[in-house]
Amino acid sequence: MRVLVIGAGAVGGYFGARLQKAGRDVTFLVREGRAKQMRDSGLVVLSPDEDFTVTPNLLLAEQLRSQPQVFDLILLSTKAYSLDAAMEDFAPAVGPETAILPLLNGMSHLDKLEARFGAGRVLGGSTRISSDLDAQGRVISMDEKLHDLHFGELDKAVTPRIEAIDTLLSDAGFEAVLQPDIVAFMWHKWTVLSALASITCLLRGSIGDVAAVSGGLETANRILDESIAIATAHGQRPPDEFLAAVRTRLTLPGSDLTASMYRDMMRGAPVEAEHILGDLLARAAAHGVRAPLLTAAYAQLCVYQNNRKP
Repeated sequence: MRVLVIGAGAVGGYFGARLQKAGRDVTFLVREGRAKQMRDSGLVVLSPDEDFTVTPNLLLAEQLRSQPQVFDLILLSTKAYSLDAAMEDFAPAVGPETAILPLLNGMSHLDKLEARFGAGRVLGGSTRISSDLDAQGRVISMDEKLHDLHFGELDKAVTPRIEAIDTLLSDAGFEAVLQPDIVAFMWHKWTVLSALASITCLLRGSIGDVAAVSGGLETANRILDESIAIATAHGQRPPDEFLAAVRTRLTLPGSDLTASMYRDMMRGAPVEAEHILGDLLARAAAHGVRAPLLTAAYAQLCVYQNNRKP
């Protein structure tokens, strides 16, 4: 199978590099600046278990537009605010049998992808990787236990294509999991991420920083409760055992855990406030669920975004 990875950032760069290192046919669709960076130094991955470099196959959007070529699988891991531009860029790579596997957080991107390319081409996907890009453009994987990629058909079917994708992604240096209910898994991830982003962005610190101050743990627990209430109203309440582990993780004294949205905010970058929190709050309102702390976090992020210098 021919795989087109959209971008080569902290998520796409990691999984694409792992797949290429494992001998898969991988191409990266990138902008010129990122292409130059990788032409000079390769695609470098630094992780707790190993560091490695691959020489990536690169494709620019203008090249794809002028000479369209079809891929079997498109691995999409852009930020939500770049989704519209990304769809324009990779559209010439979509053929009748192409499958699109998005690893974006939240849910609204599924509607956009299906509207543009058709419901039959879109899979569900999610990852719990903890990774970032450093100033040199190297992919930094920060937790050897968190580099999993979950995927599945949105209707829960076990189709020949999802079995072929399962084979493609297996034994490639990361945990690949074919989920029997990928939509539920995506909701569970969204529940955790919205809480983590709200805790760290609203209170401006790591989980350990929040746990160390008066009222911090109470606030963190209430934020998580709001996220759980919204998921529950949608029939997507995570299992109790899962929630107990999440609550421990999001209230752990001394933890340096932060959300990627918090790290983006701290370096003055754009944030996914609308996709992660705005959409969640709209769904809360539709079900009559009040979420004052999530609302406060969303408002704070919107103020930041409006005042951010490009």
